[in-house]
Amino acid sequence: MWDSLLISFLDRAIRKGRLTVTFADGTERTFGGGPGGPDVGVRLKDPDLARKMITDIELAFCEGYMNGDIELAGDDLYGIITLAMVNLRSEGARRGQVQRAVSSSRRIMRRLAQFNPVGKAQENVAHHYDLSGELYDLFLDEDRQYSCAYFARPDMTLEEAQLAKKHHIAGKLRLQPGMRVLDIGCGWGGMALTLAKDYGVRVVGVTLSREQHAIAVRRAKDAGLEDKVEFRLQDYRHVDETFDRIVSVGMFEHVGVPHYREYFRHVRKFLAPEGVALIHTIGRSDPPGATAAFITKYIFPGGYVPALSEASAAIEKEHLVTCDVEVWRLHYAETLKHWHDRFMANVDKARALYDDRFVRMWRLYLIASEMTFRMNDQVVFQFQLSRDQQAVPLTRDYLYRDEAQGALRQSAAE
Repeated sequence: MWDSLLISFLDRAIRKGRLTVTFADGTERTFGGGPGGPDVGVRLKDPDLARKMITDIELAFCEGYMNGDIELAGDDLYGIITLAMVNLRSEGARRGQVQRAVSSSRRIMRRLAQFNPVGKAQENVAHHYDLSGELYDLFLDEDRQYSCAYFARPDMTLEEAQLAKKHHIAGKLRLQPGMRVLDIGCGWGGMALTLAKDYGVRVVGVTLSREQHAIAVRRAKDAGLEDKVEFRLQDYRHVDETFDRIVSVGMFEHVGVPHYREYFRHVRKFLAPEGVALIHTIGRSDPPGATAAFITKYIFPGGYVPALSEASAAIEKEHLVTCDVEVWRLHYAETLKHWHDRFMANVDKARALYDDRFVRMWRLYLIASEMTFRMNDQVVFQFQLSRDQQAVPLTRDYLYRDEAQGALRQSAAE
């Protein structure tokens, strides 16, 4: 019965490319065959997979692949994810009534899933960021920037693009020596250390990750910047100070829709009257939705990628001035490709840290994320905010002029 239902669904869903499925009983069926997609082979080793896939095809596939119950010809994750995206994003019956029902239930439940009060927020952060520090050494750049890099030139290395990201953000902050800066979600400290070292500001960085906090504190000491950078193991909602500038990179995705107004209310509260904030976050260019079950369950519990309309509504209601919104397209796809390639170059070390199941899960996470940016119109938003609409220049000319001058200074120094 379940095999028949899955066959019926795939007959409707797969039009572009070709999917050959070998079921647990040895039966083989081919779906699709039209142009516009890859040719992929899948073997279902568990007889119960058909039932699970009818209920939630995305989560069932991910768990089946992680557990070794699904085998891909040539281990072609790029191919199967591309095939799914070019077909399952199509309109009408190709999505299937069951899948639409699953998506609808996720949207209904998302507010509960994204309820992140202080204690639960720390648990969610620990799930991902308190993994072994050695894991992140396997695929991140030397500064451990775990967010979208800025490929100002297509031939940039990952290190160069991450440095460009930090300086691009610093330019939007309009920093002056001696300013006090709050870094909300400071990670391993790379942004705070760069701002203190290169721009002469004093930074308070807050994180909920014990692993990140310990490394950031050590890095500040090693760099001789303890007098300029203070890292706190603290929820941003417990900060009780005013700052000239606020920066937050890759943290807003963990806030949760029910807490958006609370987040921006605190940003306004922390910001000096003529201060500037720069909020850098993954975003969706389509309407509000729900986080994929695989990501919620295994990667980022409580996480959600906001639509522009959701973030903007909260900003407006908390009486912040939106000075600028910049949209980065495909930069994160390139970043994730670098991460995946570095991870695979060190896959034996990753396997030694964890196991084969973890390696399959992490590779699936990196590739699925990359292809979501390439094919499903996921982007990065940078919100430049203030309490005073005159806090920044009227055009972006200052930003690119200063970046060009900075590049010349760096070239001369080398």
